[in-house]
This record gives sequence, structure tokens and C-alpha cells, in this order.
Amino acid sequence: MAYSRRILSDDEHIELDLHPHWKVLVLPVLVLLLVVPVASYLAARVPEGSAQAPVRIGIVVVGAVLIILGTLRQLVRWLTTHYIVTDRRLITRHGLVARNGRDMPLTRINDISFSHTVVERVLGCGTLVVESAGERGQLLLRDVPGVEMVQRRLYELADDALEAREDGGRHDLHEA
Repeated sequence: MAYSRRILSDDEHIELDLHPHWKVLVLPVLVLLLVVPVASYLAARVPEGSAQAPVRIGIVVVGAVLIILGTLRQLVRWLTTHYIVTDRRLITRHGLVARNGRDMPLTRINDISFSHTVVERVLGCGTLVVESAGERGQLLLRDVPGVEMVQRRLYELADDALEAREDGGRHDLHEA
């Protein structure tokens, strides 16, 4: 799902548009695959009697709450988290109702590093740490898919942006 282009300047281009790695959805899917059969089994095992309907309703409510908290919430978090790299800046956005975001100009980036565990290395994801010359300093992006490729591409774009800025400054000096 591509993020809205209205956050971009007229001549700004998206280089990478990423969600966190799919591994963040493994546990929510397991919760779903566990809650549905267990709740179904428990509801079927409720003995007949006057309390059968309320107990079954209780089981369904508990199951629904577990699915909402354990599955849907994580899915919505994944869907609404974006890591966007343009030719000018690094953009992060997350949240559905209450939105949070941060933009970091590529020309302000000082250092880009990544780390991943053994499992993350096998899955091809990791944590990207982007250091900036600005006040807020560091931007931490967790569960970035293809983290090594993203680090390399971000470095190339930051280098290009810095060169373009320096060339533009020299060009302005020569015209004056």
C-alpha cells in the first residue's frame, strides 16, 4: 500500500516505501490460530442448562477481546506504519487515529547503521539507526525489511543530496 503522495513536494520522488517486516505479524497470526479453535472447543464443551448461553457468550467475548488485542491491533499497527525514503528526506509515519511522524532531511544525516539478530538475518530484516545533525539526533527504525539494502540506498541518497546541495551552492556563488 503506497503512502499518500500529498506529503511530498512537487519535484520529490519516493525511492523506498516500506512497512515493518512481516515477522511482526507472526505472533498475531498464531494468537488468531490458537484463540479461534480453543474458544470453539470450550464453547462446544459447555454443558447444557440455563447457564449454557451466558457462558458461551462469555467465551465468545473473551475470544473476541483476545483477537482484537492480539491480532487486529498488531495488524492495524503494521498497516499504518510507513518508512518512506525520498530523494530528499526520510519520512516515518505511524498510527491510525493519533498519528506520529518524523521527517529527516537526507542532507542532515551523519551516520547510518544497522543491526540484526541471527533470526532477523535469516529473515532479511533488522533495526536501522539513522543519526542526524539535528536536535533530535537519532532515528531508530525497527523491523526494517531488507535492512542492509535500505542502509546502502539511504547512504547513496544522502550522499547524492549532499553533493546536489554543495553543487547548488557553488552554482549560486558563480552566478553572483
